[in-house]
Amino acid sequence: VTGKGGRAAIVLPNGALFADGIAARIKKQLVDDFNVHTIVRLGEGVFAPYTDIPSNLIFFEEGKPTNEIWYYELRPPAERKKYSKTKPLQYEEFEELKNWWNDRKESENVWKVKVDTLIKTNEQDICYDLNLDVKNPNRKSDLEYKEPSLIIESILAKERTVMQLMEEIESSILINNTYA
Repeated sequence: VTGKGGRAAIVLPNGALFADGIAARIKKQLVDDFNVHTIVRLGEGVFAPYTDIPSNLIFFEEGKPTNEIWYYELRPPAERKKYSKTKPLQYEEFEELKNWWNDRKESENVWKVKVDTLIKTNEQDICYDLNLDVKNPNRKSDLEYKEPSLIIESILAKERTVMQLMEEIESSILINNTYA
């Protein structure tokens, strides 16, 4: 009911966060008319077996437009890559989120973004894109950077091993063909 204030949360698949066109205009209206204060990023498989698509919990309230959005990345336990039908998200996994909720601080899985940095407009100042799919800037990359010279050295070493194996196979074929 307008004027009385209110809070809500919705579940959206990842695609809805970065969709453009009419979806961007709907997201723009949402951030203009409501305070979208928190997006909880859920991992793959939370809704398995129906879908493996990552999803999000979007929390918003009536009263003022959105200025900034807190992102909270809820990752599966270290021993697994994603959730599944047989290994679903457990209630206890929300404990850290619940503790963080009233005392918000950035961490490896929490970050804050100003909304005006997410909105792209045209010359007439009309929103054509609002991308809420903000990747975690605090998360350490799983990729390891290697110097180009080390990468080349590794490739050449593997190539030498492959060539040696090919020569052994060739010799084996020649020996077997002479006795056939």
